This record gives sequence, structure tokens and C-alpha cells, in this order.
Amino acid sequence: MNRSDIRYNYVIGDVQGCFEALKALLKEIQFDADQDFIWFAGDLVARGENSVGAIRFIKKLVDRNVAATVLGNHDLNLLAVARGIKKLKDKDRIDDVIHALESDDLIEWLRHQPLCLFPNEQTILTHAGVPSIWTAAQTALLAKEVEAVIGHDDFEVMDEFLKEMYGTEPDLWSEDLTGNARLRCITNYLTRMRLSDAEGRLEFSFKDALDEPMPEGFQPWFEYPSQAAETHQVIFGHWAALEGKTISPNIQNVDGGCVWGHKLIAYRLEDRQSFSVPNPVM
Repeated sequence: MNRSDIRYNYVIGDVQGCFEALKALLKEIQFDADQDFIWFAGDLVARGENSVGAIRFIKKLVDRNVAATVLGNHDLNLLAVARGIKKLKDKDRIDDVIHALESDDLIEWLRHQPLCLFPNEQTILTHAGVPSIWTAAQTALLAKEVEAVIGHDDFEVMDEFLKEMYGTEPDLWSEDLTGNARLRCITNYLTRMRLSDAEGRLEFSFKDALDEPMPEGFQPWFEYPSQAAETHQVIFGHWAALEGKTISPNIQNVDGGCVWGHKLIAYRLEDRQSFSVPNPVM
């Protein structure tokens, strides 16, 4: 679909395998694949009732060129589990993807999805946001470094990174970082970030709402003057406790906490209107 042919662009927050909610949301917004385009904010799978149904459906939309997605931390976790690098946890309900007949095809497709997208010239989308210390252009370039490794033709290159992907260090970006430490740091900013300090140093333990006490010296990443938000609208998911909060005119969360019994959100770029449905299976 040519962008000039698109009626509405919607950004949909963390699906997390909540396939029934996704179908209900598409009905709510009267999604028309001949006219509309969906941008998914990552975490397609994990703790909902039907991860394999969700990822199959989203893959079909992407293959039809009526949708695109960024990768979230749970999507990366699926890759690690599928490659035998990480053990499957009971709370991560992704075994239906691992054991699907077309599991290899789903994993191959997933590992070629990006970490950063530009739905239009004024908008940047990543799963967890953009740290205040990065510009939009810098974010796109750094994302490509990780994408090149995850989508490498040689599976051993991807596996080497996935083995080193987990960890909280380094917690502060530097252009001097190299190797897997550099890739892990980029990945953490784009898929795990919630709090940082004024320098951009990450804090990983806090997952609560904004009115809860935070570790000393740390604030939500979007509370600092943002280089990316000076030039683009930054859209992100990941932080369920925000429940789709509009942070500022140029920073928008789309994670409605659907998997926790709340809502799945679609944010329409043309008029910045949000639509949502409750999780029908909770």
C-alpha cells in the first residue's frame, strides 16, 4: 500500500498475545485493510491467551503490507527461547508459538522486524521510547546495529548476541561501547527503558505508576528535555502502568495494560485520537 493511499494510520500498543482483544479493537476502529495501516508497538506475544494466534495474524498483516511492527522485550525473549538460549518461564505463555507447525517461519519472520520505525516524517516509534540523550536520527542508526545482528544470515551471529542480551550493564550510553555490551545497551534503551537519570543512566527495577515513589536520582525518561521530541512525536508502549497516557504534545504512550485486565489501545496519527477496548477474556 502506498502511503498516499492510506486513510488512517493507527499505532496499537502491547498486544502480548491478547488475540481476542486485538480482534475486538480492529472491529472498534473499523479497520479496513484496503485503506488503513497499523503500526504495532512491540510485545506481540507473551502473557495473553493466544500468542500464536496473535503473531500469525500480525505476520499476515505485515506480509500484506498493511501493517508494520517494532520488536519489544518479550519478542526478543521469544527469539531467545526458540533458539534454546533462554528457558521458558511459566508466566511467558509462548509455548504455543514454539510448538506451532510453522514455528520456524514465525521465528524467522520475527527476527527480521525492526526496533525503530517512522510511521511518518514527524513520528518515531519504538517499544520503550527514546532516551532524552538521543536524537531521532541517532536512534534509527543505533537500532539498525542491533537489527543487523538479530537478522544476520548466520544464526550463530544472532545466537551469540542473544546469549549476551540479558543484563543491566552497561546502564549508560557511550559511543565508545563496542561488541555485545554496545548492542545490549542499545537494546535496553529501546525495549526495557522506564526510568533514567539526567545523564541517561537506566534504572530497571521500577515498573509502577507515576505517583509511586521512585529510586532516588531517577525519573521517567520522558521527564527530561528530549532531543527526539524536539523534532518528532515519540510513541511507545512497554509501560503498562501508564495506561496510554499522553505525556506531552510530542510524547505518547500506547500500552493500556491489556494483558493485566485493562485495555488495548489504538492511537490514530491523523488526529491524535485514542480508541480502546477492554480485554474480553479477563
